[in-house]
Amino acid sequence: MADPVVEISGLWTRFGPTVVHRGIDLDVRPGEVLGLVGGSGSGKTTLLRQMLGLERPWRGTVRVFGIDVNACSRAQLASVRNRWGVLFQNGALFSALSVYENIALALRELKVVDEDLIHDLVLSKLRMVGIEPQHARKTPAQLSGGMIKRIGLARALALDPELVFLDEPTAGLDPDRSESFVKLIQELRRELHLSVVMVTHDLDTLVSLSDRVAVLCEQRLLAVGPLREITEIDHPFVSNFFRGERGQRALEVLEDLQRLMPI
Repeated sequence: MADPVVEISGLWTRFGPTVVHRGIDLDVRPGEVLGLVGGSGSGKTTLLRQMLGLERPWRGTVRVFGIDVNACSRAQLASVRNRWGVLFQNGALFSALSVYENIALALRELKVVDEDLIHDLVLSKLRMVGIEPQHARKTPAQLSGGMIKRIGLARALALDPELVFLDEPTAGLDPDRSESFVKLIQELRRELHLSVVMVTHDLDTLVSLSDRVAVLCEQRLLAVGPLREITEIDHPFVSNFFRGERGQRALEVLEDLQRLMPI
């Protein structure tokens, strides 16, 4: 079996006297979409930030592509970060920069790509996410929420990453735009052979995209596995999250899709 792209071992997170995570062990396999769910305060975003090397755990290790992101040199961390992309919850575009400049920024930081190639690459990434070139000079304030998500995704893909982190990718989108954005991620995942870590509370997004689901609850990793196995766990959080009316509808859609898939 191929080595995991992300490997978390014995991770504890503590802020003062408050313990958020106790002994988390989790891996992300090459080519999979791992959905990360949990209640408010369960530490989903904190765990994501630790995978990105933006926060240090109190104990334990986080390895991405085999590199301990908390015990490596700056050069190693920079090299690893060039192999992943991040879509933050609200797009996190720089408000003072145009769409073009937001995507070009990461390419310019490499200092090995000339402006002509940067121009071609930026327009290519915009086409990849369904954004027409005429929008390249707009500022984030001139964009709809759906466009901001797509452009944030284009920026996340600027360096052709192997791994993408998605923080609530469909939050704030209406149902039609949410469905469209999920289809876009599905297409890009297949075309680019991406591994994906996704934090989401949206059941439809979780059902549509996840190969496995990791559940954070009561400071621990309650379970990790295929969605159907997770829903069978006898636990109050699982019951409330997955077995309500909306959860049942989402799972029925999953079952219908599985029946239509060729064996």
